[in-house]
Amino acid sequence: VIVQPIHVTDKRRAAGGCCCPRAPMNEDNARFCLLAALILLYLLCGAAIFSALEHPFELRARRLWKQQLNNFTQRYRVNLGALHTLLRQYEEANGAGIRVDTLRPRWDFSGAFYFVGTVVSTIGFGMTTPATIAGKIFLIFYGLIGCAATILFFNLFLERIITMLAYIMRWCHERRLRCAGVGVMSSREEPPDEDDSLEGWKPSVYYVMLILGVASVVIACSASTLYSSMENWSYVDSLYFCFVAFSTIGFGDFVSSQRQQYESQAAYRLGNCLFILMGVCCIYSLFNVISIIIKQTLNWILGKLVCPGSHQACSCSTGAAGADGIHVGRRLSGEMISVNEFMVSNKVSLALLQKQLSETAHQGPRPSYGHQNGFSGGVGALAIMNNRLQETSVDR
Repeated sequence: VIVQPIHVTDKRRAAGGCCCPRAPMNEDNARFCLLAALILLYLLCGAAIFSALEHPFELRARRLWKQQLNNFTQRYRVNLGALHTLLRQYEEANGAGIRVDTLRPRWDFSGAFYFVGTVVSTIGFGMTTPATIAGKIFLIFYGLIGCAATILFFNLFLERIITMLAYIMRWCHERRLRCAGVGVMSSREEPPDEDDSLEGWKPSVYYVMLILGVASVVIACSASTLYSSMENWSYVDSLYFCFVAFSTIGFGDFVSSQRQQYESQAAYRLGNCLFILMGVCCIYSLFNVISIIIKQTLNWILGKLVCPGSHQACSCSTGAAGADGIHVGRRLSGEMISVNEFMVSNKVSLALLQKQLSETAHQGPRPSYGHQNGFSGGVGALAIMNNRLQETSVDR
């Protein structure tokens, strides 16, 4: 796709259009640089806050550990070098799954199944790692295929969640229009007012974020109740574990279902797997929606930077808004971006959510073009672009 630069003409100025001589590709680069700068600032602020919160505790822990070592060596007359050698050996054993407390076997079938689940989901708690060369080599190829398949599963889940939410939101909007006395018009009729019609309605990404956020909170709170009772963790620690696990950060400081015996052990392990699966899917979907809102905010910031003195929304700040005339001001109201804008200025972003919300609410899922290229259609942003290319070739 060759993107031609936008040339400013006197006719465009006279028409009241944007007079900023910028190409869509330059706008994409500006958005990328702005996002990189904001992420760097976010990292610096996060490092400062975590350092202020955690560094004093680290210093106290170091002093306490040195004091305990000195007391132990003086009390039992143990050579400090020999003790350090023993501690290093314990660290090696700890990496192989050996603990002071009795825990479940790490590499029996159930433990190995838990391990491969953390691998393909990219959680990677780190409490179990392969120690043999053959295991490490196998993990590389196993994770390559497994992680890709799991990402595909997450995209399929996201697709179905967005479709379901779009239909529910459309039903609610249609019900509200009927209660207000506004007739629902067919797609062939021209609605009198877009704001008071069903055809002019577009689902709000903020409502989707709210629904997914509430669902994630409900799952996390329910799972935390289970973990606090079964693992003897505090409720805050359980919530912390839920976010770390559901977001696939996977620090490994808290890991569920690791003791050798539990009350109702089979039911607990099944519930643990289900909670992690549902939580990861919901958080993955929520992250996608939040990334869209971040992109909308970047568009608004770029619009202010490019046309600071203009009272009119600047079309170039959105990568040349499409033929539907959606600009920054309207898009920030929460409506979804158009398909044209997705294809022009959002080639590699996660605008799958916005596109599918709008299309499934009005016409249902797009037809599949999988018979031409082997894809089933509608799986993630890549398949959306693939289907769009197939549509273009069919039209030609």
